[in-house]
Amino acid sequence: MESVNLIESFSLFKEDKNIDRATLMSIIEDVFRTMLIKKYGSDKNFDIIVNPDKGDIEIYKNRTIVDDEFAEDSFDYDPNKHISLTDAHKIEPDFEIGEEVTELVKLDEIGRRNVLSVRQNLVQKILELEKTGIYNKYKERVGDIINAEVYQVWKKEIMLLDDEGNELLLPKTEQIPSDFFKKGDSVKAVVYKVELKNGTPSVIMSRTAPTFLERLFEMEVPEVFDGLITIKKIVREPGERAKVAVESYDDRIDPVGACVGMKGSRIHGIVRELKNENIDVINYTSNAQLLIQRALSPAKVTSVKLNEDTKRAEVFLKPDQISLAIGKGGYNIKLAGKLTGYEIDVFRDNDEATADIEDVDLIEFSDEIEESVINALQAIGCDTAKSVLELDVTDLVRRTGLTEDVIEDVKAVLQSEFED
Repeated sequence: MESVNLIESFSLFKEDKNIDRATLMSIIEDVFRTMLIKKYGSDKNFDIIVNPDKGDIEIYKNRTIVDDEFAEDSFDYDPNKHISLTDAHKIEPDFEIGEEVTELVKLDEIGRRNVLSVRQNLVQKILELEKTGIYNKYKERVGDIINAEVYQVWKKEIMLLDDEGNELLLPKTEQIPSDFFKKGDSVKAVVYKVELKNGTPSVIMSRTAPTFLERLFEMEVPEVFDGLITIKKIVREPGERAKVAVESYDDRIDPVGACVGMKGSRIHGIVRELKNENIDVINYTSNAQLLIQRALSPAKVTSVKLNEDTKRAEVFLKPDQISLAIGKGGYNIKLAGKLTGYEIDVFRDNDEATADIEDVDLIEFSDEIEESVINALQAIGCDTAKSVLELDVTDLVRRTGLTEDVIEDVKAVLQSEFED
């Protein structure tokens, strides 16, 4: 509109924020029509032409020509809708009563205050459109992995920028404990949730959600991406350990082998992204006992007893497997419980005669067994009565250097304790 280009900045804004041409034109026209209604009481006799490419807008007022007497004396005369024949002839001498006169509305007629109001309304409308666009875009992408750049690091969260400059948040609680990022770093995370706070979209990212690990498998394992292998369930202790139950509907495909890859080639990329998080990939089965055995990997389970009413499982293992079943920090047994849905209790695997009886430390038998004999047994890892009873005489003689008679006497003393 002549000297003042009202929408030049918004054309640039359109390019930056990917607002389509039709939408921008519609917003600009709506804002100007609102202004016309406010100033003239109606916008029905106005035409608005918007050219966002040139940053230009033109407003035309259409009025019907009436005779001079009607213009001077009639209460129905409206200067915004009518124009007298005399005034019309000043524009074009050939005009006649009943014809329509179209005039360009100039800026000084609109008024400086109205022009500034239009600018403010345009900014507000376009910002609202941008926010709605971001919200809708990321609402549809919840669960997808996004690559973003670290823009600012705070104590409790990190601000990321996507390829279009949209702000994303990665809270400290959604970061792997060993994560460390600085400005300019590239970060891979999954869209965890999208919220509207006071009309402003808040996009929360996560690197600790099970979905993040699932998407990494889809990226690294083509069979998972194609649906040939299904991930049934994922449980994680971020940065420490994860367990992934997988299933293949094609008997020719080994789901675990496909996920791990040749010499671990596929799983290594995922492990690196998760800061060396240990990942156990297991074959899913609907057999609860077998699933529990597999979930406690790398420990080897001897037997499992289930209580379906309480959802508890009693797992029996050899003494040297118990620490493996529990795992560092208890993560292995904790995750196995989450994966299977059972509360898992671990027991030493003993024979039927001693299975339900508490074990006793060897030191408790110092009044019946010589100290040197107890020391010899402890030196080979047998520090409890049951750990000695589980080994045969020949094996104990070979490993301790004690005589067969001494070993048999020791076993008799220990066995009598349980029989009593």
